[in-house]
Amino acid sequence: MTKWLVGEFDNQAQALEQPAWFVHLRLWHRLLPFSIEGNPSLFAEQANYLYPENAYRQRVVVLSSLADSEHLQAQYYAFKQPDRFKGSGAHPDRLTSLSQADLDLLPGCKLLITPQLTRFKADPAPNSTCCFLYQGEMRQVILGFEVSANTFISYDRGVEPKTGKVLWGAMMGPYQFHKRHG
Repeated sequence: MTKWLVGEFDNQAQALEQPAWFVHLRLWHRLLPFSIEGNPSLFAEQANYLYPENAYRQRVVVLSSLADSEHLQAQYYAFKQPDRFKGSGAHPDRLTSLSQADLDLLPGCKLLITPQLTRFKADPAPNSTCCFLYQGEMRQVILGFEVSANTFISYDRGVEPKTGKVLWGAMMGPYQFHKRHG
């Protein structure tokens, strides 16, 4: 699964078919030069295709197996200083200075990953809510994805914590990314 996740993706076909609903995005998943607790760890970031220098949503995803379970797990971490690593998707050499001390665990930001015939599907862990502080405000995101050899489908969407109203992300359906490099 890690091999399928690593690379550069975009949703060009989807953006061309439905330009009113889906902006053309680049998405990067880069394998970190170190593991966290012995598990493969990925840097993730995305950007508008036309403005890759304005990358956003920097995060780290740690993949692990669960004892006595067919499921895998994805645990998300935030950056203490996201701007310090902004652009590392397009310039992975910037990740050489990253260490675990640069990260904050996001306890409720955990996915259970189910292996399926030709893909892996990741859904929020039961009773978990992914919340984090961003620019002084509490934010919430509902995470989820599917990955296969050449596709990454993102169900991520930001919601208003008090009302549950969807604010950004997969509002009109999932983002459908295709692997371009990796």
